[in-house]
Amino acid sequence: MRRALAVIVLLLLAGCAQTVDKGRSAGKPAGNPADNSLSNSVVTFDPKQIGKTDVDRVADIHRREIFASVRVLAEKLYRRNPREWKKGGHASIEAALDRLLDPRTGWRLAETGGKRGTDAILLALRGDFEGDRVAAFIAGMGSMLNAAFEEKTEFFMLDDLDPQKLYNSARNLEIAAWKLANARDASGALLLLSNETALAPQPANLSFEREFGKMIGNLDLLSDLIADKVHRTIARVVQNLATAMFLPVVALR
Repeated sequence: MRRALAVIVLLLLAGCAQTVDKGRSAGKPAGNPADNSLSNSVVTFDPKQIGKTDVDRVADIHRREIFASVRVLAEKLYRRNPREWKKGGHASIEAALDRLLDPRTGWRLAETGGKRGTDAILLALRGDFEGDRVAAFIAGMGSMLNAAFEEKTEFFMLDDLDPQKLYNSARNLEIAAWKLANARDASGALLLLSNETALAPQPANLSFEREFGKMIGNLDLLSDLIADKVHRTIARVVQNLATAMFLPVVALR
């Protein structure tokens, strides 16, 4: 009943939505130089905003920032590991990124063999994996985060987010970042290059670590906010990253 009522309210508001030219609505002639700032000002009303709480708007922002970081990490990994995007026969990094980040795929890639989330991350960092490691790693990370956000791209007052899933995702990113920086093949070579240690006169490049840190911070902040809103307690864990197991993150549907 609540959902039906909310839909009716949004439809009514949509019918009332309008664009207003301030200058003309004030009865002032268009083209008057003194009124240019007014005549060019446009006020638009988005009825969707009525269906959002402040927490929903914050969740929208955090999700947008987190997935922007996913794209940054994908590009940085491809630039550090060009052999990976070439495995897919792509003409350029941009082409590989377009395919990897295409929202229509839902983070499902043929090379992961149906694996998603943390299973795809582990697959990407296996020594015997012969596919595009960057694609598998990013697709796994993206699908895990998508599940934490209940596979939604925008949030309204009737939507629910689970603070435990957001918290678990943050811990999983810590584990994924550690594994990315340490996974090696049988000869001891890194499977994927990421951060660069300091080598005089070149300083250390910790841009990957910073990007992971931004995502983790966004998830932790949002999980605390949601937990406070719904009066839930988050089960917090402390793990040794070298031996840590990924925590469960599954979408409602």
